[in-house]
Amino acid sequence: MGSQMNRFTFIKIMGIGGAVFATGLPGFSEALGPAAGTKPSDFYFVQLTDTHWGFEGPKANPDATGTLGKAIDAVNALDPQPDLVIFTGDLTHITDDPILRRKRMAEFKQQAGRLRAKQVRYLPGEHDASGDHGEAFHEAFGASRYAFAHKGIHFLVLDNVSQEGSILGEEQLKWFAGELSRTPKLEPLVIFTHRPLFDLYPDWDWTTTDGQKVIDLLKDHRFVTVFYGHIHQEHHHRTGHIQHHSATSLIFPLPAPGSTPKRAPIPWDPAHPYQGLGFRQVHTQPAQLKVTEGQGLLVLSEKPLAEAMKAAEKPV
Repeated sequence: MGSQMNRFTFIKIMGIGGAVFATGLPGFSEALGPAAGTKPSDFYFVQLTDTHWGFEGPKANPDATGTLGKAIDAVNALDPQPDLVIFTGDLTHITDDPILRRKRMAEFKQQAGRLRAKQVRYLPGEHDASGDHGEAFHEAFGASRYAFAHKGIHFLVLDNVSQEGSILGEEQLKWFAGELSRTPKLEPLVIFTHRPLFDLYPDWDWTTTDGQKVIDLLKDHRFVTVFYGHIHQEHHHRTGHIQHHSATSLIFPLPAPGSTPKRAPIPWDPAHPYQGLGFRQVHTQPAQLKVTEGQGLLVLSEKPLAEAMKAAEKPV
């Protein structure tokens, strides 16, 4: 295992506009073979997460109704545009009122409809789905679990919020196993979830109760990367050969796991507005790699919101 880790993975910190992590995502070179079908090519996608449309709390974010729009403007200013934009859950803030829940989803959907990217995808968070087992989310956005392929990568979207107990559930696990059975073992996999699949901090609900079953199902698939939200901060973790990366929120940051007695939003800093908020750009660059090295390259670029808005020539 040690020699494989040295060969197939690396981590490099680069100082380009904030914290930028380049981490090996092997499999692109193997996917060049005839068995893989689609030849991989350079592209990038944007992950936005935890927008919490409908949240009210001036101590946490006095611009709660404006932050999402500013982020969308910043993404629309990117050139070239991303191939894909995906929202990884908690699109709206939780409410017990089913009418208000649907109103918030409609308002969020109208805002997201301004994105210029040709492909925009969604998955639910517990704020969207726990109150009605995802019923309103399905009405507004369609399926909460699904698969798709793009330029040599197989994407799988999982729903670990609609059922009680922070679980995926046996039915979804069976579906997931079926998808994997039809996916070549060397095809790069990218998985999107809301909650982390591993036990990051269960006391704060930063876990998926049956997430280990997903990790076990992936043991024979060599090239796997998981992107998630929920924890409102950037975090990087590895379970065996699988890499897990969370992205910052677009409403308020949360403290590091277990660093405070209570999980609560970090207060807004008027001297540094939008601090701790942002979105992620993920660049795949297989064309830069030598096939013989067996390495692919995935660049994770955390884009601070204030910086992104400045780049988009939008006033803070």
